[in-house]
Amino acid sequence: MAQLSKDAFVFGHDILSVEQALDAIRKRVTPIEQSESVALCNAEGRVLAGDLIAPIPLPPFANSAVDGYAVRFEDLANAGETRLPVKGRVIAGAIGKGDGSPCAIRIFTGAPMPDGFDTVYMQEDVTRDGDFAILPAGLKKGANARPAGEAVAAGSAAILKGRVLRAQDLALAAALGITTLVVHRRLRIAVFSTGNELTEPGQPLGPAGIYDSNRALLRVLCQKLGANVTDLGILPDNRAMIAAALGRAGDHDLILTSGGVSMGEEDHVKGAVEDAGALTFWRIGIKPGRPVAMGVVDHAAFVGLPGNPVAVFVTFSAIVRPLVAALSGALYEPPLPLPVIADFSYRKKPGRREFVRVSLARDEAGQVHAKKHPRDGAGVLSSLTETDGLIVLPEEAESLAPGETVGFLSYAALL
Repeated sequence: MAQLSKDAFVFGHDILSVEQALDAIRKRVTPIEQSESVALCNAEGRVLAGDLIAPIPLPPFANSAVDGYAVRFEDLANAGETRLPVKGRVIAGAIGKGDGSPCAIRIFTGAPMPDGFDTVYMQEDVTRDGDFAILPAGLKKGANARPAGEAVAAGSAAILKGRVLRAQDLALAAALGITTLVVHRRLRIAVFSTGNELTEPGQPLGPAGIYDSNRALLRVLCQKLGANVTDLGILPDNRAMIAAALGRAGDHDLILTSGGVSMGEEDHVKGAVEDAGALTFWRIGIKPGRPVAMGVVDHAAFVGLPGNPVAVFVTFSAIVRPLVAALSGALYEPPLPLPVIADFSYRKKPGRREFVRVSLARDEAGQVHAKKHPRDGAGVLSSLTETDGLIVLPEEAESLAPGETVGFLSYAALL
């Protein structure tokens, strides 16, 4: 499991900015140490535990990038076209060679370059006259020829450790002859919700009850990040019961809860974490989602998210996702907001980063505009299903006017 000390998240700040929170995660969280070897076909989405060193160059031999005619550049005329006899033909998977005299060799894409031949004319640029090829002037030495190791040199790091492996990474590994990769083991994340009002979907709903949506959201978000998730269900607003559940989950790498992290009389998560481990109560300058609790239970990291589902989504995207990356040893860069034009006005308090739910549309000139969802509430779950992503308003901003350019993050980029 992740080895975190009980003061891992002690900072002494009243309210942290998002950047302070992320900087703390980068500096204070170390990844899990355990790794395992997996087959290439099962490695998609896993985190590479060490640099993948190329055992061979890629491509492994010089070859032609096109169908055409291979020549020695030194055999070409200094000016004007060159007329050379065609001696030989080489296809992919075969070996060809010249006889030492000036000549051209018919060659096909991927075929090895014959020894001493360094340049390839595309077939559509060549005129055939019987057994001769008429080659136009102006081609540069090395044109249309791929040297050995052009893509990856033997002994170099083909893929750096920490990469969350994608299909193209696995294709590169396969091209290098690799069949297995050493990856970090999957994170173990425990998830539960708190609240007397919560009911499990599928069960009868009481007159003051609501169905729990946050666990469904968190389970899927964690699984998308490659974690194994333990669902601990719904816990009532009871400090002792929450503390006991936290203690039972201390063998995980991360414990995630939702609800009960504010300062109300029935918000018991803060006290329960103090009973089961150690906690620094974070108030992050973020909207929606300012109340976020972080701490350590045994050696597991703990994050207590707000109870409103939109706040859960935003704080998971902004805080939990980079924390999961740090714990799993994954390289992580915050997604880059794309510029769009605001179609609405907005006012905010300085000193906090705000995320506004918007839909996108393209105008007749091809410019992309953002339209704000009509309902702002952090409990309006449908506002996430009816929009395309979030506008990011930085801490220093105080207002937004129609026509201004703002940064947009799609939901796909966030997760």
